Amino acid sequence: MRSGVRGWRRRNNPLRRRSDVVEAWTALVVAVLLLVAAPLAGALAGRWAHDDAQAAAVRQRADRHRVSAQVVGRPPETMPAVEGGRQQTVAVSVRWTPPGEHARTATARVPEGTHRGDVVDVWFDDHGRSVAPPPNDTMVWQHTLTLGVCVAGGAAASVLLGHVAVRRVAMRHRLAEWEREWERTEPEWTRRRPA
Repeated sequence: MRSGVRGWRRRNNPLRRRSDVVEAWTALVVAVLLLVAAPLAGALAGRWAHDDAQAAAVRQRADRHRVSAQVVGRPPETMPAVEGGRQQTVAVSVRWTPPGEHARTATARVPEGTHRGDVVDVWFDDHGRSVAPPPNDTMVWQHTLTLGVCVAGGAAASVLLGHVAVRRVAMRHRLAEWEREWERTEPEWTRRRPA
């Protein structure tokens, strides 16, 4: 009669060593860690990153304000080439008039290709310094996914490196056990007398 459960026959295998059992249990633990713990760590890190990035975005939206300003300075004619496809910005003087106040002039970063007289949206903090716009929902989610994937990948890499270390130790023990067994059985096979 054949065993219905795979691996049951191996329990009584005379060639099975303790290191084989340790390695088999380690493989099971590694599988559980890779399938459950690493994704869970990534999800928890992503949730934490999302909450943190969302709170930072709310703070920045409260501290920063957007104004439509007219470019009064002269932007540079040529810009150095930038790789990566990111739009470059340049610092120029802009002027705007807040409601009920006098006109203000400040230096702000505007997109490359802006000309004198163009009206652009710029962001300032409460101290009147030009700042980047606060992160939008897309940026928050990009941060969340990036951190979650990196943590899950790091956890998976750690588990796999640990598995490699355990396998090396198990192999060393297996070879030592085989060596001891061979010392006991070699005289019977070679008809040589033990020293």
